[in-house]
Amino acid sequence: MIRDQEILDQLVGMVDKFVKERLLPAEQEVAEQYQIPDEIVREMKDLGLFGMTIPEEYGGLGLTMEEEIYVAMSLGRTSPAFRSILGTNNGIGSAAVVFDGTEEQKQRFLPKYASGEWVGCFCLTEPDVGSDAGAVKTTARRDGDHYVINGTKRYITNGPVADTFNVMARTNPEIKGARGISAFIVEKGTPGITLGAIDKKMGQAGSLTCDVIFEDVRVPAENLIGEEGQGFITAMKVLDRGRLHISGVSVGVAERLIEDALEFAINRKQFGVAIAEHQLIQAMLADSKTETYAARCMVLETARARDAGKNVSTESAACKLFATEMVGRVADRAVQIHGGAGYISEYAVERFYRDVRLFRLYEGTSQIQQLIIARNMIKAAS
Repeated sequence: MIRDQEILDQLVGMVDKFVKERLLPAEQEVAEQYQIPDEIVREMKDLGLFGMTIPEEYGGLGLTMEEEIYVAMSLGRTSPAFRSILGTNNGIGSAAVVFDGTEEQKQRFLPKYASGEWVGCFCLTEPDVGSDAGAVKTTARRDGDHYVINGTKRYITNGPVADTFNVMARTNPEIKGARGISAFIVEKGTPGITLGAIDKKMGQAGSLTCDVIFEDVRVPAENLIGEEGQGFITAMKVLDRGRLHISGVSVGVAERLIEDALEFAINRKQFGVAIAEHQLIQAMLADSKTETYAARCMVLETARARDAGKNVSTESAACKLFATEMVGRVADRAVQIHGGAGYISEYAVERFYRDVRLFRLYEGTSQIQQLIIARNMIKAAS
């Protein structure tokens, strides 16, 4: 659902300009320095990008899902590290509060997320808990007007710079599986929180992740999101939306890769002509264009359905599965079109080839999406 096409066009145009003039020139610096320059982060905040999806009454832009996808596709045309810091704030870092938080929690936290004063993160994955999210081992024991949290969370995006941690923890150890899990907002500086070393990853340099360790961390009971035992339901709401967002980003990255590959193919000559004239190069370009267009249509159609109030759990999983696998194939073809140059870090395609590999892993692996789709199909047919 697009509320005002003219305003959306202005917003996307502004993001496109920012990506082209500020983010693209800084890509290599971020890759080498492993961090986003502070001045660029400040500009993102000034543009309101940290609060794109946060409701307007709390200082955000309140974008619908369809509007968010257009912005995500625009941000996807540059290094995923830029999108990661603000995307996490808009999505898994704050969405639990937006969906299930109390009015007091919304008034307290959302304006700070929207302005970028605070950066949020989502703490679900653990050393022994990844795809089986319902097996969370971190505990939250009620003690008077507080909960005491103990456990370790792994691969937490924005963990090193987070001001709040949205933590999934087991409040009822006697209940195995998802129903015993609750969600909490834990503020930075609370005694007992320790951050691990920043992870060294295959790609997405500048998108910071680390372990977050909780040792007897006392959290006020009013920081419980929703009701006890409802944390997993909240997490799935968060991930349903996040999967569509990542799908939109994947489309944007694929479009960038196609542009770079096409430009290289037009300018690179072999056997006396531009390689773009060779039919096997054309086949790779055509396949990439077709798959990217298909993903774009899928994601926008699902976003519109979500905005219309429909249950799109199956469709979101299908989008995540197809779009993230698609961008991996596009990146592979882009390297192939570049030939030996595609293996050299001087060209952005080498970096993107590594960057996009993560899309098929986080917010639910491709295999988890397959399970969600199939199980929903079986349930609907029963």
